[in-house]
Amino acid sequence: MDEQITTQRLLVLRKLTRAIADHLRTQLKEYLATLTPLLRPTHVLGEYVQGSSKVTVKGADRAFKELQNLYETIAPKKPFEIHGGLQAPIEILSSTPEILPVEYAHVARSESDSKTVTVTSPFRWILTYAGFGVPKLRELMENRRAASREIAEFLLHFLVLKTVISHQTGLMNILGDLRFPVAWETAPGLGDLPLTTISCSISSFLPPDPVIIESTEISGVAVFEEIVRLEDIGRTEDPFRQRLAALARSHGEAV
Repeated sequence: MDEQITTQRLLVLRKLTRAIADHLRTQLKEYLATLTPLLRPTHVLGEYVQGSSKVTVKGADRAFKELQNLYETIAPKKPFEIHGGLQAPIEILSSTPEILPVEYAHVARSESDSKTVTVTSPFRWILTYAGFGVPKLRELMENRRAASREIAEFLLHFLVLKTVISHQTGLMNILGDLRFPVAWETAPGLGDLPLTTISCSISSFLPPDPVIIESTEISGVAVFEEIVRLEDIGRTEDPFRQRLAALARSHGEAV
């Protein structure tokens, strides 16, 4: 975006960003509520989940083995340093999906000042099981020795969610077609832990650092929210239409 971002312009874009974010978040929550049965661990891991029925789930053996390997690779390493293998059946305390926006630290600098600001990405979310979000995990990590059991539970729930989603290509395709693609990312301070993220085709960006510093000085808090990239709205395309058009072209027909 080439336009000059003044404080007044920022106020306008911030209101628009929040309106779009509220709309997208509501839509995503509705989709996830409908897809909740597919996100339950028993749907992929079957009898490897404590309390589940003894119905055989195709591929459960392979899925649990992958979960075991993932857990036993990540848990012993820093910053977690949790030792001991993962044995079946596993206890899952929550299987309801929950989303929270992605947050990260940004050092904003001007000619005379610098400030560390907590930035929110309004159109990117971390998907977790309810009660097992990243902010709570970071709190536990501050007192890691006293909370090692709770940290182990958090790791398990993050990795179970990854396993459940990655073993269902159809589920990922559905969310992708709804313009909410799923990916996995790591975050500072959480080692190699793969966080399940959901984004959308509309992106956001940070204005120049002096604008960020001025905004946080006015608000009195060192937090900031990225603002919508307006040109992305005009570039939004329909994947379904594109696929059908490609099929038509492959048969020599123009659409």
